[in-house]
Amino acid sequence: MRHLLDMDDLTSQELATVLDLAEHREVPALLAGQGVGLLFEKPSARTRNSMEIAVVQLGGHPVSIRGEEVGLGVRESVDDLTRTLAAYHRVLGARVFDHATVEAMAAVDAVPVINLLSDRAHPLQTLADLLTMRQRFKQLAGLTVAWVGDGNNVCNSLIIGAAMSRMHVRVATPPGFEPSSLAIEKARDAGGRVFLTNDPAEATGVADAVCTDVWSSMGQESEAEARRSAFDGYTVDETLMDKANPGAIFLHCLPAHRGEEVAAEVIDGPSSLVWQQAANRLHAARGLLLFLLGAHS
Repeated sequence: MRHLLDMDDLTSQELATVLDLAEHREVPALLAGQGVGLLFEKPSARTRNSMEIAVVQLGGHPVSIRGEEVGLGVRESVDDLTRTLAAYHRVLGARVFDHATVEAMAAVDAVPVINLLSDRAHPLQTLADLLTMRQRFKQLAGLTVAWVGDGNNVCNSLIIGAAMSRMHVRVATPPGFEPSSLAIEKARDAGGRVFLTNDPAEATGVADAVCTDVWSSMGQESEAEARRSAFDGYTVDETLMDKANPGAIFLHCLPAHRGEEVAAEVIDGPSSLVWQQAANRLHAARGLLLFLLGAHS
């Protein structure tokens, strides 16, 4: 039984295999006549649409479930709900507030569990990011990826996945907003070089790809004003992109706030691959499902 709660649930070779599978356009109907349960404590546009269509492309039937429909951990324990859903579905995915929830679901070990997002990690986004970079540069090893902004869950998974792909990672955050020490440790254990700074220009100076995310994620709305102040100077604009390597690309997991974490001329400009990146959420999800269902063996 295999689960994906964060990038290091894969080996480096398995990660490359998932990316290879994501490129396949003719795929077997491995989910024919089967369901995939997708639990959403937090709503999403890209995650729900990409996962549902990936399941359909593999011949399965996706069932999206809102958190309030099941009362996870309140009306019913995580263990009991997981066992119930596993009776109907071949795979379960969950987009949750607390990473411990997906850990508890995986611990039941009834069907493969995919972390669709937690407060600690967002591995599906990293798969799409790596796929997008590989499509542009033809390989990942030796590339430098820079992250500018909040060292959040998206940043955490990207650091690990990039390190596993033999990329160099440079992260610029305001003091107190660094990525988790656990993510940095995992990246370094994978042999990656992670450079941390508070200077966006220093992070992007040798970058092949520059990534960012919103300054206030879902659930942090009350902190928005304080975060705008803390992140002053961390907008990815043309001046910052000009410091990156020639031909550097811009990535953003979306949704974006133009004029905050990114300037409109960057996200809507020639260096931006955000729409290809968004489309790759579907391909990455399908590649992961193929892997978990044994298509690589």
